[in-house]
Amino acid sequence: MKHKFLILGGDLRSIRLAQILSEDDNKVYSFGQERSDEIIDNGMIERCNSLKAGLDKAQIIVAPVPFSNNGESINTPFSDEKIMIEDLLKANKNKLLIGGNISEEIQKKLSEKYLDVIDIMKREELAILNTIATAEGTIEVAISNTDKILQGSRVLILGFGRVAKIVASKFSKLSAIVTCAARKVSDLAWIKAYGYDSLDIHDMLYDLKDFDIIINTVPQTIIHEKELKHMDSDVLLIDLASAPGGIDSKMAKNMGLKFVWALALPGKIAPSSSAKFIKETIYNILEERSKKVE
Repeated sequence: MKHKFLILGGDLRSIRLAQILSEDDNKVYSFGQERSDEIIDNGMIERCNSLKAGLDKAQIIVAPVPFSNNGESINTPFSDEKIMIEDLLKANKNKLLIGGNISEEIQKKLSEKYLDVIDIMKREELAILNTIATAEGTIEVAISNTDKILQGSRVLILGFGRVAKIVASKFSKLSAIVTCAARKVSDLAWIKAYGYDSLDIHDMLYDLKDFDIIINTVPQTIIHEKELKHMDSDVLLIDLASAPGGIDSKMAKNMGLKFVWALALPGKIAPSSSAKFIKETIYNILEERSKKVE
């Protein structure tokens, strides 16, 4: 037995994570997942009947991704019981807590109570690996929401960060005609180097009508009413950015445009692969911490 983990709440990624951690001879305690048929007491996985029981037994607390949807309780789609963030704070446990997409305010409060609080979604290796599932999920969204094949479709990708690069690559390999839009001169140069058409985000207004699918990866709203009015009425808009998103979704829907806010795709389309990536990242964190101690 290597470590003692408490898996708190979470979606299918957390369920699968509990399973694969136990397969590595780790002791896993589960709380906030009682509605999952996949969490079974088997010697290596133990269901806890209270938050305190799990906190008392575990060395490492693994909270969900995302950590919270409301800033008050952690994300527990497989539980009828709310796990309040305040209860985690009251526990005052000097242990490692790992979660994902933790707000700065909550992370600051947790850091006052726990030995260390790590937002796993800020780890570069996990961010890179998650782009694969995000890109494949985006393809699924595109196919499900259009009546055209992707081959020959004119696709505009807003932004050219790590997600946009993989999305562009996947769509290009399906013979879509890919254009990427960016602000920085260096990004526009890289877009050309990759072999895609390029647009300057500051000067793309009159080109927007030329696309069948527009995919946003920019984490701030850049598509407003003015831009939406210049788009083809049959365009499919896919926003991959977290709130507030890069596209004015309310305006897009009011104008009758087809809009999909595709959040948390790794957890929805590939929970097993995503859980494996999270496990590997947790092991990397633990190895780094052990080397510091040495």
